[in-house]
Amino acid sequence: MNKYSQFRAMWAITKASLRSIMRSPSAVIFSFVFPFIFILVFGFIGNSGGRQSYRVVLEPGADTSNAIYTSLKQTESVKFVSYPNEAALADAMQKGRVSGIINIIKTPGAATPYSIQMRSTTSSNDKWPQLKSLLESKINEVNGQLFKDRPSYAAFNFDYTKDIKEIRQYKTIDFILPGQLGFSLLSSGVFGVAFMFFNLRNMLVLKRFFATPISRTFIILGEGLSRVIFQMITAVVIILAGYYFFGFTLIHGFETLLEMLVLSFIGLVIFMGFGFIVSGLAKSDSTIPPFANLITMPQFLLGGTFFSIDNFPKWLQPISKAMPLTHLNTAMRAVAFEGQNLWDVRSEIGILLVWGVVVYFVAVKVFKWE
Repeated sequence: MNKYSQFRAMWAITKASLRSIMRSPSAVIFSFVFPFIFILVFGFIGNSGGRQSYRVVLEPGADTSNAIYTSLKQTESVKFVSYPNEAALADAMQKGRVSGIINIIKTPGAATPYSIQMRSTTSSNDKWPQLKSLLESKINEVNGQLFKDRPSYAAFNFDYTKDIKEIRQYKTIDFILPGQLGFSLLSSGVFGVAFMFFNLRNMLVLKRFFATPISRTFIILGEGLSRVIFQMITAVVIILAGYYFFGFTLIHGFETLLEMLVLSFIGLVIFMGFGFIVSGLAKSDSTIPPFANLITMPQFLLGGTFFSIDNFPKWLQPISKAMPLTHLNTAMRAVAFEGQNLWDVRSEIGILLVWGVVVYFVAVKVFKWE
């Protein structure tokens, strides 16, 4: 007589559950359709958006005793930052973390007392055009206040061919796609697992499983593995569609793709933990959506899915930074566009793992088999 194999039983559950997921309209809509709609919309929009907060470096030796600098310092959307050395600054410029480097030059005796210069890179194509417009508006504002009937207070000297260094273009899709992938993982993990285990329990499928020799651990592993396989397929399709149709940046090619899939796996496992919690708390299938939305909607809106959290009010930013989806999105954008590896984003992964420990601790306490 052949010995009963827990792994074979688990794999049988996985295959059956995977077929069920593939045939579920809601699973396909939340995992494929919604993310693709947003990717298509923002992919066709092009390079108009993404982030509206400007990290600016002031050129060493730049004059700061003038109205232009004072006006910029008082602008909430402008944040002056500094780097310890030229190498760190060059790295930040290459990765698109800096909107531009501004130099304010005093010109004594000239008709225009100050000359404003800016330089940036194509990695910041989503930011420097808006920063340029902001600088021009500030100069016009100061000119109107101080030099109404006289020559200009400051002149803006900018030459695209000279002042913008060609590195790689930052496109809207580079910001949007990781956010939509994170949204897909979150929706699938929370809603998918919650409905799946609630229905298995409600339809007495789990009770039938208990009549077989398979252990409870392998039941969860089998059902969970089917969700992971389905969502990893979804992740590959979303990333490759963005890459081939809209020029999504995979800076190291296949290596970057694999690293994004590792991050997707980590995020999905954590989000599935939320699904187990919802499944345990829900008294009926009608109570699952409210519970699930309490978890997913705040993260979807505040987790940096559409806009950088730097654009949020300062009091709201700590809340956004506490959410696991924020750290997943940040890590995936850093890996895809900036070329960082998994070790470079270890702080984001560490926070996600801490969330995982907390979530599964709660899930074990509230999860119900019957």
